[in-house]
Amino acid sequence: MPKLLVISLNYRTPTMTLRSVQHALREMQGLEAELVIVDNDSGDGSFEAMHAALASEPWAAGAPVRLIQSGHNGGFGAGNNVGICAGWSDGSRPDYVYLLNSDAFPGPDSLRALLRHLETHPEAGLAGSYIHGEDGAPHYSAFRFPSALSELEAAARFGPVTRLLNAHRVWLDLPERALPVDWLAGASLMMRQSVLDEIGLFDETYFLYFEETDLCLRAARAGYETHYVRDSEVVHIGSVSTGMKTWARVPGFWLDSRWHYYSKNHGRPYAVAVTLAHLAGGLIWRLRRVLQRKPKADPDHFLRDLLLHDIRAMTRPLPGQRGAQPRPGCRTPEANPE
Repeated sequence: MPKLLVISLNYRTPTMTLRSVQHALREMQGLEAELVIVDNDSGDGSFEAMHAALASEPWAAGAPVRLIQSGHNGGFGAGNNVGICAGWSDGSRPDYVYLLNSDAFPGPDSLRALLRHLETHPEAGLAGSYIHGEDGAPHYSAFRFPSALSELEAAARFGPVTRLLNAHRVWLDLPERALPVDWLAGASLMMRQSVLDEIGLFDETYFLYFEETDLCLRAARAGYETHYVRDSEVVHIGSVSTGMKTWARVPGFWLDSRWHYYSKNHGRPYAVAVTLAHLAGGLIWRLRRVLQRKPKADPDHFLRDLLLHDIRAMTRPLPGQRGAQPRPGCRTPEANPE
């Protein structure tokens, strides 16, 4: 039976994280699996609260779960890298790694469905779930890789533009069966350890957002597909730790991640073209707002923030040119000066 490592990344949501962990442990029964909770330097008593619960709650007695600290909050990718590098409690390496958001709750047979799919589809390096809210409403979780044309389409919010650029739209209509897609949301994502060994772990330059997109792109360029598995169902609340649904202004880390994704993977000139495409689409949308009295859809000052950020980013060296770590992988303490 293949060995599975389940990772739950906590940041200041200890009660919800433990609720998610209980769901995961139920789905791990009968599998050769362990779960590691990574507290991403919450600093609010989360680690202590979860440690106490794991020591006292009946459901945790004898469960294959352990709790570790990240040591610093480097974001989503860095925190999950800590869990991946922790491996199994006996020091061995798993065959598969499964990422589960702290606000995601696996449904019946969800983990087995992903595991079966990867075991029977060697061309797939990653596989992810059908995700829906607590009310049953489906969440978009399968996507195309973003591009200049997709940014134009998304920013314009205009039917004729969407129809013209439909083949470039990032959001995919939810598939009704398992099939390859470009990338998947990281709320419920299973990966082959062998693929991570080959392509590296999450790029820790990203603090939040675009890190799953980048990982799936690297896998695709190495010849591995990413598969959406409809039979695996997971409930996801969404944006609990990040607060994305209530952003008044887009935070700098989102703008940093977006620029890094395009400039790293497609070059700085293309990143500039992407920004210009988004600005063009954004101006179309703002004209429609004036003429048709459409409601506001973007955070305050979004286009201005995007433009100013990317102008400044054009003058900064690329991460690889300012001494960033090479392809991310597990590092020993001696190799990591931090």
